[in-house]
Amino acid sequence: MNNVKKLTVAALLLSFVGVFSAFVPQSQDPTPQNLKVLPKNMTFQEVREVMKGFNAALGVKCDFCHVPSSADPKKLDFASDENHHKDIARKMLRMTAKINKKYFKNHSKEGNAMTVTCVTCHNGQKHPKSI
Repeated sequence: MNNVKKLTVAALLLSFVGVFSAFVPQSQDPTPQNLKVLPKNMTFQEVREVMKGFNAALGVKCDFCHVPSSADPKKLDFASDENHHKDIARKMLRMTAKINKKYFKNHSKEGNAMTVTCVTCHNGQKHPKSI
């Protein structure tokens, strides 16, 4: 009989925890900070997808443009401007937008293959090769 009471109490506690956890706010993705070229209303997930594109186009990892966090060096400080590569990336984004606007006016239309992107010059390399 004692085991039945223990099981009943355990089941009630688990039920309470389950119901209570439904009302506790779940952790949300952080809000992107310090966006100077990318639209300020981008979600964390949208910024992450853009960054994955940079990773692929330049063949680099996140620490190529982002510095370690002073609070936890195992994590990156994505908002910091300390790494000069981040400023270069912003200049490159402005440059490609300007080129696309001037020479490929319809670049924003889906399916238009005529655009300049990071991979156009970098081709998976940190630094574009010159001929």
